[in-house]
Amino acid sequence: MTGSIADARASVDRARGEAAEFRYKFGYEMPCDVLAKRLANINQVYTQRAYMRPLGVATTLISVDDELGPQLYKCDPAGYYVGYKATASGPKQQEALNHLEKKLKNKDCAPGDWEEVVELGISTLSTVLSVDFKKGELEVGIVGGPQSDGKDGSDPAFKTLTEEQIDERLQAISERD
Repeated sequence: MTGSIADARASVDRARGEAAEFRYKFGYEMPCDVLAKRLANINQVYTQRAYMRPLGVATTLISVDDELGPQLYKCDPAGYYVGYKATASGPKQQEALNHLEKKLKNKDCAPGDWEEVVELGISTLSTVLSVDFKKGELEVGIVGGPQSDGKDGSDPAFKTLTEEQIDERLQAISERD
């Protein structure tokens, strides 16, 4: 979420309610594209009604679908939503999008395993903001990383990286450069 904190809370509550209602009605989790379309429709109604204040928040939705794989959608306050391979929100959004577009040109997705994708995200932030990050200055969340119990395969659950794991990625970036 990028924008007003109060509007972000209202939007998240609405999205949770929509997803819960969908699951209750149909018996399976709401696909990311369906939720993005629903939120965009709600945002669009808010922009047209004179007695309603438009929500000042851009929403980024991420999911891993059983059939379609990873999905990334972004909804803006005007009711426009679109799917992406990679996206950014907030200040310096266009610079980040240009950097990601340059790195991912003619590719279906970011190449490599989860470690390389995290390194791409960190290096994009570092380049756009002209800052060298330290391990305590970043928070990174991933889906599809290594199993926490050490078994083979990827973990489908969302988890945040520890400071040590972030430091390993920062070291790999500095060694590569």
